[in-house]
Amino acid sequence: MNLHEYQARDILRRHGIPVPPGEVATTPEQARAIATRFGGGVVVKAQVHAGGRGKAGGVKLARDAAEAAAQAAKILGMTIKGLTVRQVLVTPAAQIASESYVGIIVDRAVQRPVLMVSASGGVDIEQVAAETPERIHRLAVDVRYGVLPHQALGLALTLYRDIAQARAAADIIHRLYQAFYAVGASLAEINPLATAPDGTLTALDAKIVIDDNELDRHPELAALRDASADAPSEVAAREAGLTFIKLDGSVGCCVNGAGLAMATMDLVKYYGGQPANFLDIGGSSNPQKVVSALRIITADASVRAILFNIFGGITRGDDVANGIVQATREFPLKVPLVIRLTGTNEAQGVEILTKAGFSAVTDMDEAVRQAVAKAGMA
Repeated sequence: MNLHEYQARDILRRHGIPVPPGEVATTPEQARAIATRFGGGVVVKAQVHAGGRGKAGGVKLARDAAEAAAQAAKILGMTIKGLTVRQVLVTPAAQIASESYVGIIVDRAVQRPVLMVSASGGVDIEQVAAETPERIHRLAVDVRYGVLPHQALGLALTLYRDIAQARAAADIIHRLYQAFYAVGASLAEINPLATAPDGTLTALDAKIVIDDNELDRHPELAALRDASADAPSEVAAREAGLTFIKLDGSVGCCVNGAGLAMATMDLVKYYGGQPANFLDIGGSSNPQKVVSALRIITADASVRAILFNIFGGITRGDDVANGIVQATREFPLKVPLVIRLTGTNEAQGVEILTKAGFSAVTDMDEAVRQAVAKAGMA
């Protein structure tokens, strides 16, 4: 789950990281009022889950409250990478002597959080990573001990020669890791970590991505989700208790169990097709979940064939069959449907499907081959 910048800044602030004040506005007049309270120049920043806001015109400097309102009027409603800006963050303008980058990401290759810092922070950090990766310093963190003081200072000394600034940066690095761990993040970054003319350090921008698996333990974070930034299919799946990820293929997949779902997608690709989604209805015997799953899949115009791959354990074959029949009555399918059904209550499920005019196979390879062929991929 992505957080907006203002939400990420609040988390960093609670963990003792120096973050400038800021308030959110949804109208130009609100932006004017906020800028008036701050006095002097402010920055008006679009709040959308997209990078490159500055380059897209979503971050503007305003010299006074009137200009803040005018800039907010331009930014609100604009589209950045397909997302409409509905709110802006208004924060006091800062004088910047230099910019650094500090971030943490879960690295699956080393199976640890990895700290990354660079003295070349700012809007072009992605270009730095691609063209001059040696300018980014990394540290894999042992989660048993966290970030040790000498490790944080060692990274900070790659950013600053001044020992006072390095110590301040080391403290920020340590606190960023604490925040990262506390909220169950998969990514947390400060870009830029700005140095003021007087040498003080401030986190001027923040990005945090929360691992969805942590949300049950952190309902206060789940409440921060901005559903307007999510694809409608993902919102519908989440509300129905389904696990859904949109992909770019044409074979819509509906499977019970994450492992079987991944194996199904692998097999679709093996036989020359491309999966249109990952969709796991889970182990619940609830026909309504099947109805919701089919509604989500059929709403995708790129789907040219639908594959049900059900291996009944906790999930009952007759419940899945009833869900398929109910769904196809509610919204008749316009693309071919291939069903593989085996396991618990298999016979009853096949009987239900047969009476409704459907057929089912028990062999997974055969079902996948049929679905790929019907999608016109092989």
